[in-house]
Amino acid sequence: MSEERAAPLLSAAVREAIVAETGKYPEPRSALLMALHMVQAELGYVPLAAQREVAAILGLRPIEVREVVTFYPMYHEHPVGRRHVQVCANLGCALTGSRAVIRGLEERLGVRCGERRADGAYSLEEVQCLGSCGTAVCVQVNNEPFIENVRPDRLDELVKAIG
Repeated sequence: MSEERAAPLLSAAVREAIVAETGKYPEPRSALLMALHMVQAELGYVPLAAQREVAAILGLRPIEVREVVTFYPMYHEHPVGRRHVQVCANLGCALTGSRAVIRGLEERLGVRCGERRADGAYSLEEVQCLGSCGTAVCVQVNNEPFIENVRPDRLDELVKAIG
């Protein structure tokens, strides 16, 4: 029995841009991060089917692409809200109140952590490190500059700032 191939998820333009990007590096795998940015710019997230396409274009195993997508909090495997709020929950942030920040944001934004609100306005995600331990609790919205020193008692200000 022959396995039926799914139609490409990525546009020809993105596929061509990924191929062009590989020419900038000595190894095609070096273009992976940029390729994933291109995919996310086109689709809004990086679904498993697109990860497989990127792997095929770059000559990688699909798991090698998946490892990168799941490691970096800037890539999303599922559709996210128009305002995607990421709260660091690693040690430094956990010790300064990230759990309380997450609970407070769930209440104020009307979305559970790990989910997207039904109207698509917000999604909330716990991430393992945003790389700003000295300014914990660290929050990032839509991959914009960090919002630092977030405190559970000042969440109304944060929600107002992110819209």
